[in-house]
Amino acid sequence: MILGGGSGGYACALRSSQLGKSVVLIEADKVGGTCLHRGCIPTKALLHAGEIADSTRHAADFGVNAQFNSIDMGGVNSYKDGVVAKLYKGLQGLIKSRNITYVEGHGKLVSPNTVEVNGTQYTGTNVVLATGSYPRTLPGLDIDGVQIITSEHALAMDRVPTSAIVLGGGVIGCEFASVWKSFGSEVTIIEGLPHLIALEDESSSKQLERAYRKRGINFELGVRFASAVKDPSGVTVTLEDGKTFKAEVLLVAVGRGPVSANLGYEQQGINMDRGYILVDEKCRTNVPGIWAVGDLIPTLQLAHVGFGEGILVAEEIAGLNPRPINYDGVPRVTYSDPEVASVGLTTAKAKELGHDVVELNYDLAGNGKAQILKTAGSVKIVAAKNGPVLGIHMVGARVGELLAEAQLIFNWEAEASDVASLIHAHPTLSEAVGEAHLALAGKPLHAHG
Repeated sequence: MILGGGSGGYACALRSSQLGKSVVLIEADKVGGTCLHRGCIPTKALLHAGEIADSTRHAADFGVNAQFNSIDMGGVNSYKDGVVAKLYKGLQGLIKSRNITYVEGHGKLVSPNTVEVNGTQYTGTNVVLATGSYPRTLPGLDIDGVQIITSEHALAMDRVPTSAIVLGGGVIGCEFASVWKSFGSEVTIIEGLPHLIALEDESSSKQLERAYRKRGINFELGVRFASAVKDPSGVTVTLEDGKTFKAEVLLVAVGRGPVSANLGYEQQGINMDRGYILVDEKCRTNVPGIWAVGDLIPTLQLAHVGFGEGILVAEEIAGLNPRPINYDGVPRVTYSDPEVASVGLTTAKAKELGHDVVELNYDLAGNGKAQILKTAGSVKIVAAKNGPVLGIHMVGARVGELLAEAQLIFNWEAEASDVASLIHAHPTLSEAVGEAHLALAGKPLHAHG
């Protein structure tokens, strides 16, 4: 029995049904969850529309005569909603075809093996909690959905704000800043930490900051938010150092919190911490027969991590004894312009873990495809001296697509010399990954080693 039909819940349902279990999937809203309806998919559609806007503005750089007129938000939204609708329909069909009992309604855990929905009780040998997350806010912020908004409101906007303040310079904040700038807004990011996307390697953060400065995206780092005041013409934000900023809208992008209140979790004695459910490496809670996955547990808040955890639980319940997830080996992407992508350890983390670290930076200026795309960035490798690659950190157009190889290199504990002997297709961005490893292995071809 699965409570929540987002990435974690529906992956668990599909895999369990495949493994011959009888499955009840309970979802209060729409199957597909945050990722499909309010997260990954619609935001990337907006980012792609933004990329087309920027390509049109700069068409002359490529000898193409084109003129950028304006953004038609009605058209952008119908494109975005069309993508979502198609995927949603496919997912509904998949769940129907798999013999899963799908229950629409708000479920609540009423005993360790019983969930109540719409007045009906369902009992199962195993209960998987997958109730996801919501956009967090800060004390003193009145989210009205019009002037002070979250990512969910931002996705449904029918106009381009003339100016926007983005509170939070993590992945969500940086992606919306990128979209709005491409759409023609004046954007300022406010981040209390010293860098944008502070969880990434510092070199990636610095490259993104440089790119954002060049694009005219403003940001204020290292100072915390103090207050926000609304008036008919916009929102004024004051920081702890007294600086003020004013814009038409304020997007609150300070992270996401677990949806766990009033669902009966505490009453069943489940161990929790600040709303998150605590689990072991196989996603088991302390209550036998209850499992938890996705944004509800304190692992990386990524749709693909939810998928992985859902599949892990299904296989563990079926007795397949799957390997626990190595969270360092999970690929991470910020789909801004430029993209930032990584897998494995940052330099700081590798050193903290006691590795004798060697690093190599390969600048995309030496890559033919990057020149064709007119993108700047780099591939950075963090490795153990005379040992395996510990992390790969990339910045540039489309580098998210290079993570497939990067995650194999990291997860298979390859050394630079293992990768150096592989031939990469020319001209592709993937050659930059090859060149970086060639250089680290001591035989640079297009890099100064």
